[in-house]
Amino acid sequence: MLTTSFTWNDLLFLLDGAWVTLQLTFWAIILGTIAGLVFGLLRALMPLASLPLAWVLDIFRSVPLLIQFVLFNSFKSIVGLNISAFSVGCIVLGIYTAAYFTEIVRGGVLSVPFTLRRASRSLGLSYFQDLRWIVLPMATRVAFPGWLNLVLGVMKDTALVMWIGIVELLRASQTIVTRIQEPLLVLCIAGLIYYLMSLAVARLGARLEARWQEND
Repeated sequence: MLTTSFTWNDLLFLLDGAWVTLQLTFWAIILGTIAGLVFGLLRALMPLASLPLAWVLDIFRSVPLLIQFVLFNSFKSIVGLNISAFSVGCIVLGIYTAAYFTEIVRGGVLSVPFTLRRASRSLGLSYFQDLRWIVLPMATRVAFPGWLNLVLGVMKDTALVMWIGIVELLRASQTIVTRIQEPLLVLCIAGLIYYLMSLAVARLGARLEARWQEND
């Protein structure tokens, strides 16, 4: 007969950690999407002028996320910034997300045929009307699958914030494992929670894509 020391309170503790994971993911995606959209348009429309921006973003894409968390958290203490570890996690994840989403947006914008843009301008649309009504809608459909994969990746990367003291889902599971010494059970439950959260995001994305196809 199987017995376990895992209790209802332990499950609630894991769910509290999952809620922190979702909050970190939400704010990181909001910050990263807004910044990445702006940066991606700059990289696509002004490639030479935005080269310094590209070099900076390359740094955030190249340096492991764990190192970014530790460095930013240490820098916060050195300069005396009075912000919480949660805010640090959101900022670092947001910048990391923006660095990747910039390239997704750039690829989406560049996928719009130049002949189509020329045709829209010949019909009397201004430069910004061309961006608003032609380029962005088409680029969005191209970029959306990459953005959705980025969301799922960021959700898993939130596990690294445990190194700066934030109790998210993985940190909560490790705390329970230390107490009851049942790693297989606890990590299976934590993995199931990650799966369910990712599945919900993936299904919402699939529904949105299906609706776009219906409107074509």
